[in-house]
Amino acid sequence: MIFKYRYILLMLLLLSFGCGPKKGIVTKKKNENKRTEKVEVKTTETPDKEDVEEVVAKPPSSTDQYIATYAEIAKTEMRKSKIPASITLAQGILESGSGRGRLAVEANNHFGIKCHGWTGAKIYHDDDRSQECFRKYRHASSSYEDHSEFLTGRKRYADLFKLKQDDYKGWAKGLKAAGYATDRKYPQKLISLIERYELYKYDEEVLGKNDLEIVRVNGGTTVHIVNKGDTLYSLSKRYNTTVDAIKSLNRLNSNDLAIGQELKIPN
Repeated sequence: MIFKYRYILLMLLLLSFGCGPKKGIVTKKKNENKRTEKVEVKTTETPDKEDVEEVVAKPPSSTDQYIATYAEIAKTEMRKSKIPASITLAQGILESGSGRGRLAVEANNHFGIKCHGWTGAKIYHDDDRSQECFRKYRHASSSYEDHSEFLTGRKRYADLFKLKQDDYKGWAKGLKAAGYATDRKYPQKLISLIERYELYKYDEEVLGKNDLEIVRVNGGTTVHIVNKGDTLYSLSKRYNTTVDAIKSLNRLNSNDLAIGQELKIPN
């Protein structure tokens, strides 16, 4: 009898030692799985947030800033295509909402030019009809170049180029007559913008009628007398130099300019 009880007790002890370790192993695996899941979840959210922030565009804060940014481009196009810079700028302001419209912000399209056989990138936007196709550009300057090509490459605008380049009123009325816009007040809107912001002065600069702005002294050094609307950026583009070079030569500590201020221009 005593032997029988000893045998049963021995078997119970062996069973208790055999079960203990297996239970510990299962618990360890569960803990390891939980740890792995936490690491995976933690590394998924950051890139998406950064991608959203990178595509946010910052349009010009005012019409004056729009003019300061794009006046040099408009003048360059005037030299190449004979389209008054004043007309180009006024159309850009009107069509793009001074650069704040959706087409300007998301597609760099400042003139509302639709696809019409365009093979480049496109954007769809509600206009006369729902979700019409508009051209999309990588840079705003390409929109200005395409605007020039659009007018010079179509016969219906040919009569415009018979006008004087500084006849902005004739150009404004001619665009409406040629079917550029359906708005009856389109010419008046362009003329109002040109006269309010003195955009005609950019035509005068291209045509050389504003000789007071440039004076040459001291053996050929160019001195620019600051006029309304001039910025260091626009001057750097005009004279094919850099903002830093102008600031360094004139010992300027800021980008602020005053009308009538004389600036030496780097050669």
